[in-house]
Amino acid sequence: MARYMETLTIERGGFRIKVPETWWEFDVRPESRDDSIRRMVNERVQQRPELAKYRDTYTAFLQKSAADAWKSGALYCGCMAETFGGDTPITGSVTVSIVGGRSQTGEPLSTDPATIAGQLAVREAKKEGDAWRKVTTVDIPGVGPAARTYGIEDIAVPDDSLNRTIRAVLMQTFIPVPGQEGKVALVAGSSQVLDLADSFFDIFDAITSTFRFAE
Repeated sequence: MARYMETLTIERGGFRIKVPETWWEFDVRPESRDDSIRRMVNERVQQRPELAKYRDTYTAFLQKSAADAWKSGALYCGCMAETFGGDTPITGSVTVSIVGGRSQTGEPLSTDPATIAGQLAVREAKKEGDAWRKVTTVDIPGVGPAARTYGIEDIAVPDDSLNRTIRAVLMQTFIPVPGQEGKVALVAGSSQVLDLADSFFDIFDAITSTFRFAE
């Protein structure tokens, strides 16, 4: 998992972030994302013919990630899908969203990192294999403090009538947006490859540490 050292800088409205150069950015707009993702996967398979047997897996994963990201208001989505010499593809994603909230009285919620961290629930694993979540604050170089959660979590499947969940490695960092009351930039990294949780925590932390607001 050490192949993420070469990076690309992504710039969007109001922020920039660096991601591994082997990761793919994909179109999240409903009217164009399916065709865009299919073209991207086909190009990747042409470059790496050994990935052809995973074409449908990659396409489905990316299309679902794009749809979920659009619903959450994501401004940027990036994804990895690599074999690293093995038979099972290693997948992961990072999204950047601008989110906010208000209290019952209509007041913008506090974006103070310590306040946010105090409102986020810690979850302890009662036995081996249980989901868990830790809450902390981190310092983003050039940006400042931010609240963070990380762990192995059960994420609800969107729009699922059976209320099913997907267990995933998840890191979420809540970065206050300067000059905007109640708004935070949410940088979220996730992967369903639970055995590589520690490696993905390192990758997601490294990516998040490159986040900067545009001047």
